[in-house]
Amino acid sequence: MTDLHYRAFSALLFYPEQELIEALPEIKTALTGAPALLAAVEPLLATLQQGELITLQENYVATFDRNPAHSLHLFEHIHGEDRARGQAMVDLLEEYKAHGFESVSDELPDYVPLFLEFLSQCEPDEAARLLGDAVHVLHHVADKLKGNGSPYAGVLQAVVSLSPVAPLPLTVPPVRDMDEALETFGPGADGIEPLLKPAMGGLPAVAPINFYAQRPASPAAC
Repeated sequence: MTDLHYRAFSALLFYPEQELIEALPEIKTALTGAPALLAAVEPLLATLQQGELITLQENYVATFDRNPAHSLHLFEHIHGEDRARGQAMVDLLEEYKAHGFESVSDELPDYVPLFLEFLSQCEPDEAARLLGDAVHVLHHVADKLKGNGSPYAGVLQAVVSLSPVAPLPLTVPPVRDMDEALETFGPGADGIEPLLKPAMGGLPAVAPINFYAQRPASPAAC
């Protein structure tokens, strides 16, 4: 059942605690009916089973918190410091609320384990649609992890394999800081913050979640 698969992948991507280690047999059982998915996560299962908890936690922090290329926050890879990131967060929260999903986590809504937990509670068709929107970012992070030999890569590769949409490369790098944004886009009306996203009139009240990078607009003619 796909909902169990999403739940298993979500658990494996959270910060490792003793509860996760104790749940590994249950997670493996949830994936036994899908040999390809189980094979993809076996390297991580072996790592979690054999490692000391403090070492596993240090590795998690080094992998995801200290390397922006591996960030488990979806919009980090699309918007960076772009102000569109805030609106994307709002849109995703509204999507959660519309489906009756309330997180007890303190994490931001675009945190991948939280997103997968949400998908596990959606109807299969709806989960597939939302995964198809996010799959390009997930594939991007999976490739970065694989390139660095991380066992976590297999989990994201397994998630990507569930998508009905083939992933495409991310072609527009996110703006990583405000100085870069000012240099790239120029200042906004306030003269301080960069004008990162052009005003767009006539949009419906509910816009789709922006899982795609926006190319900078051409400078307006004087």
